[in-house]
Amino acid sequence: MKISAKHKNFNYFYKVKIETLNMATDLYVQPDYYNLDDLLTEEHKMIRDAARAWVKKEVSPIIDEHFEKATFPSHLLKGLGEIGAFGPYIPEEYGGPGLDQISYGLIMQELERCDSGLRSTASVQSSLVMYPIWKYGSEEQKQKYLPKLATGEMMGCFGLTEPDHGSNPAGMITNFKDAGDGENVILNGAKMWISNAPFADIAVVWAKDETGRIHGIVVERGMEGFSTPEMHGKLSLRASATGELIFVNVKVPKANILPGRSGLGAPLSCLDSARFGIAWGALGAAMDCYDQALRYSKERTQFGVPIAAFQLTQKKLAEMITEITKAQLLTFRLGQLRNEGKATSAQISMAKRNNCEIALNIAKEARQIHGGMGITSEYSMMRHMANLESVITYEGTHDIHLLITGMDITGIPAFTREMPDLK
Repeated sequence: MKISAKHKNFNYFYKVKIETLNMATDLYVQPDYYNLDDLLTEEHKMIRDAARAWVKKEVSPIIDEHFEKATFPSHLLKGLGEIGAFGPYIPEEYGGPGLDQISYGLIMQELERCDSGLRSTASVQSSLVMYPIWKYGSEEQKQKYLPKLATGEMMGCFGLTEPDHGSNPAGMITNFKDAGDGENVILNGAKMWISNAPFADIAVVWAKDETGRIHGIVVERGMEGFSTPEMHGKLSLRASATGELIFVNVKVPKANILPGRSGLGAPLSCLDSARFGIAWGALGAAMDCYDQALRYSKERTQFGVPIAAFQLTQKKLAEMITEITKAQLLTFRLGQLRNEGKATSAQISMAKRNNCEIALNIAKEARQIHGGMGITSEYSMMRHMANLESVITYEGTHDIHLLITGMDITGIPAFTREMPDLK
């Protein structure tokens, strides 16, 4: 079989597959109750397996230590680039692998199967930094940033959420004004809860111009007045770097403004891409918890039999695999729709909300099956539970996604007390 250049991650797969299968540190076997692998192409499976092999070899042995110490494993960035985790769908002409949306989802699933923080790093780079530059950037911006972002040589972050404006991004106060020199604008404001901020080379920031119109603008590290203080004290996503973006009279070239689209719809379209990846990623966390619970229940004996023999344990496991299978079908169909350009924002919201909820519930049930051992770092359920509390909140809270579905099926937004004109 000839491997094309765009599938460089296949080479990594072949390199580590054998030794990975013999490693005892990560025994994960993906559940596939409805034989969904039959729906994937050979290319999809190769891409997924390459990501899985890399995670088992490079990430699983070290992730608990980084989580406990609240440190980001920055040495993994190059490997993430090598397996195509940064902008999988970015065309080859801009340095990306040129893969489809299902491939993107499968990679995110494998990363979050290990840790949500790892997937967050890749999601931000792919959907919130590379995606807007690819979709709305100038040709010069694409050529300047995308190839380096694809390899991890350059890392980015996304500035939308503000200290006082989370679920209502339209209320942002970050703004820029003409510098009066014909070439620059002056940016002021602050963004909060920004993944990758502490080490990012660039930030795709959303800010209002003098008319109140929202635009995307690329801010580069080193610009005077731009700082990225790290946030500490997190009890979730501890192996992911989170910070703030502070802008104090930052002079940014007008050439750094994304010209392709303005208005709130621009950053929201980026969030659609990120939420799509999260739907797949959260499912990965759920599958990891189930896999461990199933294996443990067969090995752990009480009263002379494996605890898998007890009805209540089987009830938990049966409900887990049922919810996982439903979520697998949901994400696969969503991937098909997104490949066809037909997936709506509301459909993506439904998948993000559903998969985060079932993942968190499965993590809790898996912890119970493990008993006291479930609270130790020997197993990943408690880490998944802590991480998923963030995942279920960011990129749109659990309740907001419910209201998005409600608005979509009724035509009436519940975000405002004013009755909309439905004509």
